Amino acid sequence: MSEDQNLEKFLRDVDEISDILQGLNSEDTSSQEQAISRADQKLALLKKKEDDEIELRTKTNRTLINKSAGSTIPQMNQENFIAILEKDASERAEKRRQNKELANALKDQGNEAFAKGDYETAIQRYSEGLEKLKDMQVLYTNRAQAYIKLNKYEAAISDCEWALKCDDKCVKAYVHMGRAHLGLKNYEEARKCYKKITDIDFAKEKLMQGYLNQVDFQEKKDMEEQKAVQDLEAGVEDVVSITQLLTKLSKAEQSPLYYSGGIRLLVQAVNDCTAQTLFRTNNGFSIIADNSVINRNVHSKQKDTMVADLCLSVLSLWKVVCNGNEENQRVLISHPNASSQIFVMLTSKIPEIQNKTLDLLNVYSAQGDGRSLLLKHLNPSRLFESLITCGRLKDVRGCAAMDILYSLTQEERLRSYFRASFPSELLPSLISFLKTLCSALVNMKACLRGIAVMGHLTEDRIIRKKMAGSLEFWDSCLLLVDKCNSPALGDGHGNILAAILGIMFNLSLETNSEVKERGADISRRCLSLLSSKDGIILTRSVGILSRVLPQCPVAVELSVQEGVIKKLMKLLKAGGKKTSQYVVKVLAVCTKENTQARQEVFKYDKNFGTLVNLLRSEEEITVGNTALCLGNCFEFPGAASTLLQSDILKLLLTHAGGNSKRPSVQQNAAISLGKLCSAEPRYMTQLRELHGIEILNSCMKYIK
Repeated sequence: MSEDQNLEKFLRDVDEISDILQGLNSEDTSSQEQAISRADQKLALLKKKEDDEIELRTKTNRTLINKSAGSTIPQMNQENFIAILEKDASERAEKRRQNKELANALKDQGNEAFAKGDYETAIQRYSEGLEKLKDMQVLYTNRAQAYIKLNKYEAAISDCEWALKCDDKCVKAYVHMGRAHLGLKNYEEARKCYKKITDIDFAKEKLMQGYLNQVDFQEKKDMEEQKAVQDLEAGVEDVVSITQLLTKLSKAEQSPLYYSGGIRLLVQAVNDCTAQTLFRTNNGFSIIADNSVINRNVHSKQKDTMVADLCLSVLSLWKVVCNGNEENQRVLISHPNASSQIFVMLTSKIPEIQNKTLDLLNVYSAQGDGRSLLLKHLNPSRLFESLITCGRLKDVRGCAAMDILYSLTQEERLRSYFRASFPSELLPSLISFLKTLCSALVNMKACLRGIAVMGHLTEDRIIRKKMAGSLEFWDSCLLLVDKCNSPALGDGHGNILAAILGIMFNLSLETNSEVKERGADISRRCLSLLSSKDGIILTRSVGILSRVLPQCPVAVELSVQEGVIKKLMKLLKAGGKKTSQYVVKVLAVCTKENTQARQEVFKYDKNFGTLVNLLRSEEEITVGNTALCLGNCFEFPGAASTLLQSDILKLLLTHAGGNSKRPSVQQNAAISLGKLCSAEPRYMTQLRELHGIEILNSCMKYIK
């Protein structure tokens, strides 16, 4: 071969090696596999060529002369190939690292532009990043999202396909591709994309279902709009009348009676989904909400009969066009004038207007999507305050307002909103509501719903902590307990009493100075309820004591002096799994802190029969607290000796050396066992016979 031919062949080899290296450095698995295969083929070819040359030299028995001895082109044998491969790989790895840094920087710039709504710039930055690193999957999905914002759906789909070539398990690619197909009204294709999500990660089933619901909603909306257009073109009488009425209502500066009459006719005409859709597509919401006369009269503080009639007409219209129609609900509540009018009418002094407004809000609160719309487009603090105010009313408005509020407190969005602002924006309203109940217990359903609203809020740890940190809130709860427990009311308010005890039970989960400060007052109320015949009231009262007494030694002293031990032993003998669990904890706390309590347990539980029997319980919490209580009682002179004929030692050994899921059970059993043997030496012989010393030694790791 001539020198030119050798040079050309060498350059071809270098190009081939460069392609192989690029594939080896790629993050795409398929590209890497192809590159490895090509490298193996190249190495095999070089090896074969070298073997052929050796064989040829052997056969001809002569020395091969390099005719191009003066050439500086290296021979492409296996050693040279590997050296070039290693050198080029190192250089390309460094270049790729630099490109990756640049691509990441451009991605961040694109994200900043996207966050500001500058989607064109975002696309430009993502594209520049892809010029640096063509297999960076996140740049494709980010650019696809920006394309969707600009309604460039085909470009978005293309980017998602490239992202899947980089990573065939990229969930974001399928999500954005589904959105793009949804924008193109390719509903089945959108569903196929979203269903791929659970093929990749089954844990995202809820996410997938949410996207599928969006597809169903959009498809239903399009079908409804198509039908509305067809009916209008066909001249269906009811449909045509809606457009005619809207045209008449578009006239500016007419009298309130003119608009009121027209709206009432419109209410009668909107009798199905097609009519609702036609109202929306013919700009009905803006025609009414943006009407200056209607808006002025709705916001008027002086509401005569004519103005009131106009407000009631508007509310009737809003309800009939939104009932069962999610898209209409969204359009109405997101309209600035309409949302403002709703707040004004919710706080109206005219009962009929207020009642109609609550009916409208109930249309939203009945469904999760509707609740989300309310909390997204209306100020949650203002809405909560307005509904709480309505909840104090004695008529049906109180129940309606509390039902709506009860539904809203189920939403995470509401709890999240109030976590930071709860003390200033929400807590005063709740305290005021409780004080209203204390002053006059009326409308029991509204009372129960209002307390249930607070119960929902206490399920949130951050909000509960802030509620428990308010002495005023605790005082309001205690006043309501006194009100409901008053002999003058009889037993008619037991449900309210049980409900407020449930709130106090949840609040007592928190350990803070406020609970300690009000511990004696809280305990005193609970002690007064231990003779109740209502099982829920009994259980919650003991449950509150089990959480408050450990925080307040003064409350322990008070409870023992008020005869709590005798009452608790009576409850313990009556049974009840949950009640017994709380009772034993209270006994453990009292016997730990108070000598009189130990003496009374010994007195009211002959030979500790009830407590020893609880050691056989399957409830680990009950067993652990029972062991702790017994250990405390063994310090009372003569208490341990009464159990010499029982199997107490075997029971405690079983729990001390058992496989309890709670180390505290083994710890308490071991401590009780040690106190038993210290109080009565005769147990030591039996302990040695049962190899109890070894068990106690093994329990030392649980005892600090």
